[in-house]
Amino acid sequence: MTFRYAGQDHAGVLTPEGLAPVLEINSKYDLHIPNSLLEIIRADIREIPTAGVRPLPLSDIEPRLPYAVPPKIWCIGLNYKSHAEDIAAVQPEEPGSFMKPASCMFQPGGDIFLPPPEVSDDVDAEGELGVIIGRGCRFVPVEKAREVIYGFTTTLDLTALDVLKKNPRYLTRSKSIDTFFSFGPVIVTADEVPDIDSLEVITEHNGGICSRDFVRNMKHRPLNLVSFHSDFFTLHPGDIISTGCPKGARIKPGDTVRARIEGVGAVGATVKQGERVPFGFTA
Repeated sequence: MTFRYAGQDHAGVLTPEGLAPVLEINSKYDLHIPNSLLEIIRADIREIPTAGVRPLPLSDIEPRLPYAVPPKIWCIGLNYKSHAEDIAAVQPEEPGSFMKPASCMFQPGGDIFLPPPEVSDDVDAEGELGVIIGRGCRFVPVEKAREVIYGFTTTLDLTALDVLKKNPRYLTRSKSIDTFFSFGPVIVTADEVPDIDSLEVITEHNGGICSRDFVRNMKHRPLNLVSFHSDFFTLHPGDIISTGCPKGARIKPGDTVRARIEGVGAVGATVKQGERVPFGFTA
């Protein structure tokens, strides 16, 4: 994970005792592991020693996005039947994939700022399983897909449903509003998840469970998604494929929402009302 300590961001390894900083690991073991989670993924470093390293208490650190600018963010729409039914849509025969810009991300545990009502007044938040690509690849057979996955994470994907309802061609716009995506804060390496299909994806809303379903019930499961998309373009280390949610939670200011996957992690947020405050230009 990436964490902030004493005003600076660092990479570290989560242990039962706390957070072992990569800089401390390098010092103890005379290693040269990058102090950047994205660079660790690019170097395909999956085994990092932590024995004997004094960990930081989790209460002393601030979890951050694993990395702020993923090479690509791909999301999969309507991958669960329950989500399609929730918004009265038909599941596509092929993955209903779309891209999101890095500008829509917010920090794990941070704030979602809803757009002004005239922009959108019907937003849902969707807990999902995220696949992190670990190796550059193209035309990957399904049986080889696990070899190019670095790990898994939790994601929160948001949709302006009223924008999407106007026209399905507005999907990218409805998904790309500021603070409409987060992931992490932990990335679990693929070897820690022996059975992907058994993972249960849960969306929590105001402390209760809004939806839950198992990965095995996806129409297009993670290994197939990696293989399918590699037919169309090169996948790069750090690319994210957010695999879809069982059902989204309609959110309003003051709400809390969280994505949770046992064995992978959790990412949450508080919902606030954003304001129409112009910036970035001179009147």
